[in-house]
Amino acid sequence: MTYSTLAMSIAESPTLRLNEEARLLRERGEAVIHLGIGEPKNRAPMTAILGATAKLSTGDIKYVPTDGLPSLKKAIIRYTEENYDRLVAPENVIVSAGAKQSIFNILYSILNPQDEVIILAPYWVSYPEMVKMCYGIPVIVRPEDGTFHPRFEDIERVVTSSTKAIILNSPNNPSGIIFSDEFVAKIVDFCERKGIYIISDDIYHKLVFDGKRPTPAWKFTNKDIENTKVIVVNGVAKTYGMTGFRIGWAIAPRRLVEIMTNVQGQITTCVAPFLQVAAEGALLGLQSIVEQLRLTIQNNRDVIMNELRTFTGVKCVKPEGTFYCLPDFRAYKMDSVALSEFLLKRAYVVTVPGKEFGMEGHLRLSYSGSIKEITEGIARIKWALDPNSPNEIYIGDKRMVRDWL
Repeated sequence: MTYSTLAMSIAESPTLRLNEEARLLRERGEAVIHLGIGEPKNRAPMTAILGATAKLSTGDIKYVPTDGLPSLKKAIIRYTEENYDRLVAPENVIVSAGAKQSIFNILYSILNPQDEVIILAPYWVSYPEMVKMCYGIPVIVRPEDGTFHPRFEDIERVVTSSTKAIILNSPNNPSGIIFSDEFVAKIVDFCERKGIYIISDDIYHKLVFDGKRPTPAWKFTNKDIENTKVIVVNGVAKTYGMTGFRIGWAIAPRRLVEIMTNVQGQITTCVAPFLQVAAEGALLGLQSIVEQLRLTIQNNRDVIMNELRTFTGVKCVKPEGTFYCLPDFRAYKMDSVALSEFLLKRAYVVTVPGKEFGMEGHLRLSYSGSIKEITEGIARIKWALDPNSPNEIYIGDKRMVRDWL
């Protein structure tokens, strides 16, 4: 039996694979700590729950428009005006099963075979794979100064006649940095002049710290929504802690939205209406839940940074947003996949290899969980790697002795 060469070439999602490994270990009774997944611990907003419940209780769960419920699109338009100072029309909005599907729909709708998409390392693991799934070529641009911040000159150098798009993700998963206004302004001006799409993945734009705020790419263009090359992607997963609801959206010129709607219609038909109603409830409900989550995550950021500072040989750029950090563990091991597997086996801590994000020798750590999980997780990593740490530790009710250093 033969299979698609393209499908076989797509890498497995490392976060989903690690989630499954952690689940199996927990089923065996192991005291696993998960520092790998980007999923806040808060409960979904009550307005979202009540909205979904009310819709389900009607028993009338049928097909809805492929591009999204009109009422949810209206809420997205309001959200866009309040947060981006841009007024868009319903025809500029398409609702998808998560921001991930929104990005895939965009790529599928704009790429021809062998078109190139510039991806800035460190990057979200799915970007290169989605480009390849659309028969495009991911072009990776890596920072060389250790800051995780891309340079415009490096991007300009790799642009060719085949360059179709660049993906911007700020605040950035996995590093947590925010791109500077100067950098974003240069990219927007360059892409508008060259006719290159900017896919602005803004899924973390509310989860920022220390009074910082990422400036939307739209701010740096004078073109209207129908003529700009800036496409904005967002959703409720991270801002409201509604990861399982799978509601995202894209805002783009209406002709592109029409094409994306055709694509989505052939794949998923529509997004479940009760989930869309839940997203509407979150967007229109009290927004204090967002600030509460942001403050919790900022405190978690401070805790994990303090814990990492006690670690011999580990360097970490302080995150300005998201709930991730990307510490450098090359003082211990260059192979981040092997290191991640070692920590899961020895310390029962889930981490994600930096190699998956284009940064070998690093590990992505999520601090979206509890303070206890963060402090204990870092303590276990330190015990497993740092010879200056105590030789014994308790993991769950097991006394563990380090015998490999």
